[in-house]
Amino acid sequence: MIRIALSLSLSLLMVAGCTTSNTVERIEQPDSVVKYKDDSTKSGRYSNLYPGKKTYPETCIDNCYPKSSLLACEAPAEKCKFTGVQPQLPLTTGFSIRWLGHASFYIESPDGSTLLLDPVSGQFDWPVNWAFRISEGFNRQAAVWPSEEEIANIDAVLYSHIHYDHFNKDDIEKIGPDTEYYVPMGFAEHFPADGYRINEMAWFSTASMGELAIHFVPAHHFSSRVWVPYIYEDDDATLWGGWVVEYKNQRIFFAGDTGYSQHFKDIQQRYGDMDVCLLPIASYFHQEYGAWYRYVHTTPEDALTAAKELNCKVMIPWGYGNASWKMGDLSSHSALLRLLHMHKEMASTIPLHILNEGEGVAL
Repeated sequence: MIRIALSLSLSLLMVAGCTTSNTVERIEQPDSVVKYKDDSTKSGRYSNLYPGKKTYPETCIDNCYPKSSLLACEAPAEKCKFTGVQPQLPLTTGFSIRWLGHASFYIESPDGSTLLLDPVSGQFDWPVNWAFRISEGFNRQAAVWPSEEEIANIDAVLYSHIHYDHFNKDDIEKIGPDTEYYVPMGFAEHFPADGYRINEMAWFSTASMGELAIHFVPAHHFSSRVWVPYIYEDDDATLWGGWVVEYKNQRIFFAGDTGYSQHFKDIQQRYGDMDVCLLPIASYFHQEYGAWYRYVHTTPEDALTAAKELNCKVMIPWGYGNASWKMGDLSSHSALLRLLHMHKEMASTIPLHILNEGEGVAL
């Protein structure tokens, strides 16, 4: 059932012992949207806008990972650096964007404010990091974290969803409570009680921060954080989504983790064309469960289709790389090879700006 939200702005206090209470504001507008599962046994659990079987406009079948002279790698498609020439873009958005690694970005806006998107500096929170290692996972290369001065002056932190590679409690404590946090609905209970200012948002809701409009938008994904067999699970108990950060009709779109669906067209119809699109291109590959992985993670060709539907003026890919965990990937840079290949195969007119971890661009 889709619920068209009533105009609402509630301040809630969350108290834990003698610690400082968090302030939680729930943000919805009359045209905001929340969708819940139809299953009566999953009452109150969130659902994607467009569940069900998917078809995809483009799919790479053969020779999807040809070598590229634009990558300098230590091993085949592994530990690489992009060395190609960046496109000349007729953009004057005033935004500066730095890729920290995996899904993490540091953004400077035209009004002087700074934002972090899905900041995760190191590994997963314990005990998941431990479990990941014993199940033959590995420790990723650390993200290129902002300086202490930059962290101390962050104006806002935006989280897309609760998964461990996008939301890390250690980093929340490093950043601290002296900033605004914008999160999906159901998210606040995962914060420590230490005076944090948390804004929980529904899909297609908007918050104002100075001269910025911060829009929370749908993604096609899922959420979970804790699973104890036969005892407890929190599948889809928190919402997931992406963000549109807007300054005077200049828009950055951050998709969050997502599969391909109609929601990209919905976002463009609601907010207009996107100037800069930060789109995921990885975590779609699995020998046995590839269909499910793609259902909730865009392939490079899915991301290019989404960029076209969003009318992006430039696309910056993420999710792969030296600071990724290679979950659902052949190698650290296989997804980028496939993106470069499919960009040609699809004759895409969307410019690609490929960043290495720690690099930034003013657009």
